[in-house]
Amino acid sequence: MFDLDAYLERIGLEGRPSIAQVHRAHLTSIPFENLDPHCGIPVSLALEDLEQKLVLRRRGGYCFEQNLLLKAALEALGAEVDMLLARVRVGAPPGVTRPRSHLVLRVRDGGSDWHADVGFGLGSPLEPLPFGPTGEQVQAGWRFRVVEDGPELVLQTAEADDWLDVYAFLPDPVPLVDLQTSNWFTATYPRSPFVTGVIVSTHAHDGARTMLRDWDGLALKEQTPTGTTTTPVQRDALPELLATRFSLPGFALDAGERLVRVAAGAIDQ
Repeated sequence: MFDLDAYLERIGLEGRPSIAQVHRAHLTSIPFENLDPHCGIPVSLALEDLEQKLVLRRRGGYCFEQNLLLKAALEALGAEVDMLLARVRVGAPPGVTRPRSHLVLRVRDGGSDWHADVGFGLGSPLEPLPFGPTGEQVQAGWRFRVVEDGPELVLQTAEADDWLDVYAFLPDPVPLVDLQTSNWFTATYPRSPFVTGVIVSTHAHDGARTMLRDWDGLALKEQTPTGTTTTPVQRDALPELLATRFSLPGFALDAGERLVRVAAGAIDQ
């Protein structure tokens, strides 16, 4: 049985918070990170394992872990939640079709449908968006909208005067087995960026985002709606930075300068 009280304590809430309150608190409390796939550790989507990792051990996770945990919490609070799979478009070269490797949620509550997503490491909305095509939605200075592209819905974000595609999805619920297949691909395919690289990010209540990744050179990026500051990071500083900046202790570099987990007791505190 899902431990709602432990989850709410993890994200700094209590009682019967609203969907928007839960979404914002989850996003700003639990970091996005792909450290287990990068370290060659299988990613379980079993709810008890998600609770152990993200709630009790105070780790983070990526989209499947984050949004499945959010789904369980919202259902415990009485909402109905559908799982949808999206293709990430941001950064994709022209003509390239990516796999459906991102989990998005449709939440039904009180006669309203919401687009919820606390698991997009490059920048999630702080609060749920109205589900389906919408006009511009502004959250802490970040601008979002959802548009139609044939049968797909596309989440877009604004950059200066341009709207950029983030991801696209069919508004059709998928079963858990589809998520498990996508999760296996994302976490184990040798050329998956979640296997070859590192990405860790956090969101603040005021909209600021902090991201550490090595997909295009190891760097720490601090983003606001008005600009980005990028600071190069030396590889040997990575474990300490994870521990001090992202509250993710218990990692070290091996002889090849690849992250590995150290003794379990050091990370499960």
